[in-house]
Amino acid sequence: MIRLTKVELRRLISRRLTIVGAAGLLLISALLLVATWADARPMTAAEQQQAQRQFEVAHQDWVDHAAENLRQCEADWNSQPDPKPKLEDMCNYSEPKLEDFGKPRTVFATIMPELLQGSSYFLAFAAFLIGASFFGAEFSTGAIGNWLTFEPRRLRVYGSKLLAAASGFVPIAAVILAIVLLGVYLIVHALGDAHTTGKVWGNLTATGGRAVVTTALAAALGSVVGLLLRHTAAAIGVVMGYLVLVEGVFGSFLQKAQPWLVRLNFDAFVKHDTQYYLNECSASSDGGYNCNYVEKTLTFEHGAWYLAVLAVLMIGIGGWVFHRRDINS
Repeated sequence: MIRLTKVELRRLISRRLTIVGAAGLLLISALLLVATWADARPMTAAEQQQAQRQFEVAHQDWVDHAAENLRQCEADWNSQPDPKPKLEDMCNYSEPKLEDFGKPRTVFATIMPELLQGSSYFLAFAAFLIGASFFGAEFSTGAIGNWLTFEPRRLRVYGSKLLAAASGFVPIAAVILAIVLLGVYLIVHALGDAHTTGKVWGNLTATGGRAVVTTALAAALGSVVGLLLRHTAAAIGVVMGYLVLVEGVFGSFLQKAQPWLVRLNFDAFVKHDTQYYLNECSASSDGGYNCNYVEKTLTFEHGAWYLAVLAVLMIGIGGWVFHRRDINS
């Protein structure tokens, strides 16, 4: 198995799509760093003057109309049916401050978790695409039949291809995430607030590690889908159809099904818990309905078990099909 996996790794690394994909990931990472630099740049003198003018207008309006706005808000609050928010929450007209206007200072500990999460998306997509092509192309060209004449034990061939696809993307994902993490830190250190703690670095490192795991998993599952559909384009079509129809349309209509969708469980695993919202309605005293969006938490454990079960099922189905199905059919 080790020898076969090494052979498959060499094949994966030498493929043109793998090289193009790795170059594309580097380009996306560079664009991400450029966007971070643009967001972190301090305001120009003209932008500072414009922020000052906006602050002065808003502050003068607050001085002139604060009492009037408060009275009107209190009247609106009194006329609302129960249950209603607290008066101090609904009618909180705080004095405008200059720091509230213009561009806020970029904080490393605030932006980095979301950037790592975004990076995990394009890493997983690239890994899935290349994994699907890695296995699917062998059926399109007929190379898989020739390979099985040298190694007829199909499950060993199947396992070596999945291991090669998964392990081959571990260093790629680790390098890309390290570039993003260190690049953003250096940019924010020069232009914003890069102060952080050991705990934050530990959390960011753990998030990056989980993103590496999901990248390897996406490469393996892409290989399985490429095997089942025998064509890279078909695998991409199925994934895009799932994202649009199931995650987009189905998920928006049946909100209670969100905990069983792939994307949310992916987020829960990478981010170590994630939040989503449900629109919950209850009968009011006047016979109507009061509806509010309620925040829910999908736990890391749920996401980890979901992805593990999905991986086992898909890999098991792929192994059964590869072992049983006629290669030429």
